[in-house]
Amino acid sequence: MQQISDKATSAIREIFGTDKALIGMIHCPPFPGAPRYRSAAMETIYDTCMRDADALVKGGIHGLIVENHGDIPFSKPEDIGHETAAFMSVVTDRIARAAGVPLGINVLANAPIPAFAIAAAGGARFIRVNQWANAYVANEGFMEGRAAEAMRYRSALRAEHIKVFADSHVKHGAHAITADRTIDELTRDLAFFDADVVIATGQRTGNSATMEEIEEIGAATHLPLLVGSGVTKENIVEILKRTNGVIVASSLKEGGVWWNPVEPARVAAFVEAAKPGLEA
Repeated sequence: MQQISDKATSAIREIFGTDKALIGMIHCPPFPGAPRYRSAAMETIYDTCMRDADALVKGGIHGLIVENHGDIPFSKPEDIGHETAAFMSVVTDRIARAAGVPLGINVLANAPIPAFAIAAAGGARFIRVNQWANAYVANEGFMEGRAAEAMRYRSALRAEHIKVFADSHVKHGAHAITADRTIDELTRDLAFFDADVVIATGQRTGNSATMEEIEEIGAATHLPLLVGSGVTKENIVEILKRTNGVIVASSLKEGGVWWNPVEPARVAAFVEAAKPGLEA
């Protein structure tokens, strides 16, 4: 495979100090300005995020992503209010000070510029971007990759240390407008546009990519590969055989439902189940 990026080191090892990482999600409750916000006190929102972060870290998770998942329905990048970045920066700073593990930021939907700002303000090490290159039709409508403007913004912040984790064939959307290009080609475009890590996902939150798709994406890139949805204690070892780690959320929540609190017993069982894959 021809290398089309100058990335020489693994961002997973650089950030987490290991070749295979378990990354948990902080699904923030709705922030002020979002349709589902119901006048909860900000300290209540922050405490909810801190509680989940504490449960994940104490259970053995290597890192966390802070995400505005409660802000459903998500706005397109140009419609996201400044308040979202402000509130997420406070959450990120508080978790960073308390958790002692690397943090990432994902601003939905597909908003790398506020994500870079939050990461720089709150001390996060990476951002996640669902559509980094090319385009697709998402739940929110037509969604373009924003790599060019985002990387120029990162340069303006002098924040080159903040890495980019980018989805390939992202969930919650249709890819008909790029149907004449293979997953191999779309994955290679992520490296060409200077992503640091590639993420494989299923069709929607909580659904896993197939092992065949994981292998197809992995074969298309020299970058580290994560699986970003549908990861459970039952499939974690098989996934870790093919990847450099996972982003896990729903299966660690009470009842396996993403909007519920993190359940410490589920975290402990998941980390224990992952050990053979981490040690391989």
